[in-house]
Amino acid sequence: MFEFITEFLGKSGYLGVFALMALENIFPPIPSEMIMPFAGFVVARGDLNLVSVLLAGTAGSVAGALPWYYAARFYGCERLKHLADHHARWLTVSADDIDTALAAFRKHGRKAVLFGRLIPAVRTLISVPAGLGNMSLGRFLLYSGIGSLAWTGLLTAAGFLMENNYREVADYVDPVSKAIFGAMLAWYVVRVVTWRAPAKTDSREQERDTP
Repeated sequence: MFEFITEFLGKSGYLGVFALMALENIFPPIPSEMIMPFAGFVVARGDLNLVSVLLAGTAGSVAGALPWYYAARFYGCERLKHLADHHARWLTVSADDIDTALAAFRKHGRKAVLFGRLIPAVRTLISVPAGLGNMSLGRFLLYSGIGSLAWTGLLTAAGFLMENNYREVADYVDPVSKAIFGAMLAWYVVRVVTWRAPAKTDSREQERDTP
């Protein structure tokens, strides 16, 4: 996995960094915690430019957040939750996740977008309440961009600084990265196979039970 990703980034360059980070925000095939440190390794080897990698990673992260932002803004809360539940078997976001993210946004507002981009898992979900709360596109791009730049910068710096121990680190990172990817794939397969629709309470029964 280590060699595969670093070689892929070395060959695809900044477009590869952008694409992987965008996909990671829409549907995480490979987490950013693996993408950007590996990009840092590639920069340290001299194959890519540090500033360009940071810009590509940040732009990809923000671009990947936009589909959820626009979906939330144009669909609205109830329609988006219905969509999430209707395709809950295949999606990684449920109606309950949307409610949780919206509550956090209502409590913290713009700070939720800025700092939410620094937290794994929340990074994608925070785009939903920003859209539902009708945050302007300009503000969303600003706060999301700042948070994404800080996150990608931290991860890239970690990979860049460890370049002197490239081979030693690879011996540890490679099996760990394979284990993480395998666990994510296994979790998703199990989720799809074992998923069951939540029981729906008959509205007429609710009315009878209501005093």
